[in-house]
Formats: sequence, C-alpha cells, structure tokens
Amino acid sequence: MFPKVPDQHKNGKPLVPNGLGVLYVLFTTVYLFLFYFLSESYSVQSGVSAPLTLAVCILFGGFMGLLDDWMDLKWRYKAFMPLIAALPLIYFAKVMEARTAIALPLIGVVDFGVWYFCLIIPLIVMIVTNTINMLGGFNGLETVCPAVVLLGLMGISALTSSHYLLLLIGPIIFWLILSALNLQGKIFVGNSGSFAIGMSIVSFAIIADVKVGLLVSIIPYIFNSSLILLTVFFTHKKALITFKDEKLESDHKRSLVTALTYRRPLTERKIVIIVSALVAAFTLLAFIYSFISFIF
Repeated sequence: MFPKVPDQHKNGKPLVPNGLGVLYVLFTTVYLFLFYFLSESYSVQSGVSAPLTLAVCILFGGFMGLLDDWMDLKWRYKAFMPLIAALPLIYFAKVMEARTAIALPLIGVVDFGVWYFCLIIPLIVMIVTNTINMLGGFNGLETVCPAVVLLGLMGISALTSSHYLLLLIGPIIFWLILSALNLQGKIFVGNSGSFAIGMSIVSFAIIADVKVGLLVSIIPYIFNSSLILLTVFFTHKKALITFKDEKLESDHKRSLVTALTYRRPLTERKIVIIVSALVAAFTLLAFIYSFISFIF
C-alpha cells in the first residue's frame, strides 16, 4: 500500500514503507471531529471550535507533507506554505480574545497587541513547522523528539487547565505507536508525518496558550535549522554524513547531527538518543519555567 524507500543508514539499505504519517493525520482528524460532535464543552463557542481549528491545521500539515513527498518541494515554497494554516489559528485567537502578551525568559512580558495576530502567530507557525521538519533522517529522530515536545506542552497545559489537554490524548498515543515502529526501523512517517506533527505542536501551543513552553522546548530545533541555513547561505554547502561499518561520521559542523558526529563515529541509535535527550532537557526546562511562573 505504501511506497518503500531504502533505509540509507542500514547495511544493505533495506526497503522500508514510507509515508505512514498519513495514518496519524487520518486518525487525529477523526478523533477531533468526534470530540466536536460528542462533547458539548468542545462545541462552537463564539463562532470557533478548538477541535475543528486543530483538525484543519493538522490536515493542512499532512497535505503539505504529501505534496513534498510527491513533488519534492523547494525550500522557498515549504518555508511559506504553513502561513496558510496560520489563518484558522489567527481567527481562533482573535475570537477567543487570546492574550497578546508573552512572558519571554530573560526579557520579561512583551505585549505585541494587534501584531500578535498578524505577525507573531504566522511567524510561530512558519518557524516551528519548518524547523521540526528539518531535523530528521534517522530512525526515531523525526518521531521521538516531536513526541517529547508535545508531551511536555501537554504537561504545561495541565498546570492551568486540562480542557485543551484532552484534545491530543488519542493522537499522542497513536503517534507514540508510530514512533516505536519508526525507532525499530520498520516504518518511515515521511514528510506527511513530520509536517503534521509539527502543525500539531504549534497549533496546540497557540490554542492552549503555552507559547513560552514551545519556544524553550524547540531551542535544539532552532539551533539545527539556524546552523543549516547559515551554512547554506554563506558557503552554499549542505550538511553531509558518511555511513561506514554501521557508524556515521562527518568532517564538518553544518547541522546538529553533523556537529555531534564531527570526527566522532556514532551509531544511528546513539545519535537519536543524544538528540532526544537534548530535546527532553530543554522540554523539562520549559516545564520547570512554566511551573515556577504558575506558582508565582
């Protein structure tokens, strides 16, 4: 049913089913629509609905990923396409009179006013979705790390209210199943999965108002994307990694992964563990910061 692609970091390059992220998109959409139809507390309020808004954004993320899988979209298109998915989030935040102030670490509270709707939300959606898509290529890396971030944001949301937390209980369980299969090298979620989970993370962060937690959690993602983009801009070279004797090594530092493997051969599993631990550390930091802010 699903097209098979070679696993580049395994001996013999075995063929693995790719694009199973569409299953996450389908499951999550059905789950959210059932929430909308069966729960009065999640029905339309003031002309908007959190489950429907989240479902629309995830559907677009999956569609965008499918386009990339089929057409291999150029980065200039992938960079700005998520802005379309920002529209329902802007409308939701506007109608629900969301807070336009963000308490930034080391800076303090900044009230963006109307710019929050027309500038900040689109930027958050564009940056988060693309940075999450850029960190992948290894079994478990593109599934485990986003799961850690999403679980952390759900935990932060639970500090103030469990209302929005319930929206992603089913989807995160389904994604963890896909993560386990991906970690074992049995499936790839493809761009449809990475864009969909990225859209899940950023949409939930905006709807549940856990944007500071999101900002801190994705610092490793931002570092990786910044390193890749700056290197391409100034040197016109891409991050490359060499696979030999079941280990990966690089002779440059053009991404987070190549920085970790710079003249230091590591197995694929060790790379995934190190990066996942790094993401988990920043996610824990985000939770601690949010917990302290909630208490005081």
